[in-house]
Amino acid sequence: MADETYSLGAHSFRSRLIVGSGKYESFEQNLAAAEASGAEMVTVALRRTQLDAPKGQGLLDFISPDRFVILPNTAGCYTADDAISTARLARELLDTNLIKLEVIGDERTLFPDVAATIAAARVLVDEGFTVLPYVSDDPVACQQLAAMGCAAVMPLAAPIGSGLGICNPANLRIIIETVEVPVIVDAGVGTASDAAIAMELGATAVLMNTGIAAAKDPIKMARAMKLGIEAGRLAYEAGRMERRLYASASSPLDGTAAF
Repeated sequence: MADETYSLGAHSFRSRLIVGSGKYESFEQNLAAAEASGAEMVTVALRRTQLDAPKGQGLLDFISPDRFVILPNTAGCYTADDAISTARLARELLDTNLIKLEVIGDERTLFPDVAATIAAARVLVDEGFTVLPYVSDDPVACQQLAAMGCAAVMPLAAPIGSGLGICNPANLRIIIETVEVPVIVDAGVGTASDAAIAMELGATAVLMNTGIAAAKDPIKMARAMKLGIEAGRLAYEAGRMERRLYASASSPLDGTAAF
């Protein structure tokens, strides 16, 4: 697996785990978890990050662009215009075309506003951004976003921060089978088995934050998530056995038995 890569715009990655940078007790803990996860990319909420903090006291002093690819996101935006403005600001401040596009449509569930997400994505793609849109597990919306030039689609597994795991595996499978860009499962992963299931379905990668940050031991959970991702990917590549309703003997019944 070490030699297997996937690409998002101009960037190539070996790790199939992307982690966040919120809800940790400290920047030091955030860094330790990111390192334990093996992640190469960390997402940063531009609206919730003090980028002008005194030297040595800001998030990017710990989650350094020299160590990780920084994926700015438009978390906290509720309109397409706000998301577009935030993406432009991220490109100016962080010198990157990467953007995780979030346009929230419902404050209680934090489900995305799909129509506004598509509208914002169209503008940002035209402006040369590498757009990674957070979207509901809607195959049609994902197909539309992929067709307009988004570098990936990021359907949710469950509501953000819920830890409910993969609520709708059938839709995720349809998305994976019908789009020709990477599918990054985003939101709702609570533990390593959830990550493994996402990868067994054929997802390209998984993005998570709360599942690690809210664990009793975030560093151990980060390591567990890394192993879950690797196990799920290997199982997907290996191809699981066919499901059967009845038993099938493990030892062949044909041939001569030795006594």
